[in-house]
Amino acid sequence: MTPRVETLTGTHFTLEVLPDVGASVLNLRAASGRPVLRPVRPEDVQSSSNAASFTLMPFSNRVRDAHFTFAGRDVQLRVTTKDGLTQHGDVRNRPWTVTRTPDALHAALNSRDHADLNWPWTFTAGVTYELRGATLTTHLTLTNADAQPMPAGFGIHPYFARRADGVDPALTLGAACVYDTDDRALPLGAARPVTPELDYRSARVIGNATLDRVYTTWDGEARLDWGVRALHLRADPVFGHVVVFTAPDGSLALEPVSNATDGFNLMARGVAGHGVVTLAPGETLSGRIDLTLHGDWS
Repeated sequence: MTPRVETLTGTHFTLEVLPDVGASVLNLRAASGRPVLRPVRPEDVQSSSNAASFTLMPFSNRVRDAHFTFAGRDVQLRVTTKDGLTQHGDVRNRPWTVTRTPDALHAALNSRDHADLNWPWTFTAGVTYELRGATLTTHLTLTNADAQPMPAGFGIHPYFARRADGVDPALTLGAACVYDTDDRALPLGAARPVTPELDYRSARVIGNATLDRVYTTWDGEARLDWGVRALHLRADPVFGHVVVFTAPDGSLALEPVSNATDGFNLMARGVAGHGVVTLAPGETLSGRIDLTLHGDWS
């Protein structure tokens, strides 16, 4: 079945959102029709993994063996990957309630509406997509609706259309540290300074490099530059980590996230810099991500 699509059109963008598939982004195109994120056909969407971008809540990326401890509580989640992990939270394939204003789409989810949610705390989540000229603003909120403190994290997982017109963009990423990982892409310990082959603080083309890396001490800035056109990503300081992933389909994921991969277990081990936030009952985590077009997108 082809999913329902909500469309928002501005002077510089057309945005398509899938309310029943995690309020994920189906497509983001410049006014000319040129893809900004990887182009997706609605009929090809079986889950949010097939979308152009999806939301990560109430944590981002992977949890080792789908298990962690928090405040003396043993938490066993359902395994959702073939290698025994759970990943990407549990809102990205859920139906969200979407309302709209002239320049924005507002999506909301209440975990109480989903008895099978893979998370033992109750929470509410919100995503707003707003078109402001040449900028798409994504605003995330995550509120602890439980009676107990809750560990939390969030982010987004956009896939950028990479080799436009056969040209690979130069990546600039203001991140000074990276995590060493095991064969399941889980951090082995604290982040360490980037080595030259992983350093994108000065613009350079990724080329044939294969990347699936979590960076930290990130300044919240990233840029993809094709010469005649560019994309600038800016994230609030709450997004202290960013994942860089060269996807098998040729797109490039740049994922602003608040917590490190397996952040709950890093926190339990006393590893600094994990990025996990403990939300008191009623407390909200929020953050904004801007994506701005520069140059010629005709």
